[in-house]
Amino acid sequence: MGVLQSRYNGGVPFRIRQFEKGDFETLWRIDQDCFDPQLAYSQPELAFYMRRASAFTLVAADKGKERILGFIVAEKRRHTGHIITIDVIEEARRLGVGSALLAAAEERLRESGAVAVELETAVNNDAAIRFYKQKGYFVERTVRGYYSNQLDALVMAKPLASSL
Repeated sequence: MGVLQSRYNGGVPFRIRQFEKGDFETLWRIDQDCFDPQLAYSQPELAFYMRRASAFTLVAADKGKERILGFIVAEKRRHTGHIITIDVIEEARRLGVGSALLAAAEERLRESGAVAVELETAVNNDAAIRFYKQKGYFVERTVRGYYSNQLDALVMAKPLASSL
């Protein structure tokens, strides 16, 4: 995968790169900050999803300091991609980091043969729902009690157009 370069915060460059083992603790802390404790992954859960044979993790890092701004974990299941989580630090939100991570993951899934991608988001996460709809996702269905048997999730999906 080539390095995707972009900018955030009025022109500070960042790049999308492959996850490195030394990133794990930082990624876990970002996940804890991004989600309610009911939704955030424990360290073993996050490690489990990242280690799955069909999974990959991409990181957005500030080019100057190599500070991690966000990450995405995704996997391919037969012909469908699945976004497991996307997390962006608060100060880098609405500045293109999440969009760049999502686009990079979708491209990787498309290149691996996925024809669609799915994800789950909490029914009360209005910002995420708006973000995904802007990126071409639609609500496919609701899963009752998805989060800790208490909070419902929306399953959202998007077809991945072929680059041919």
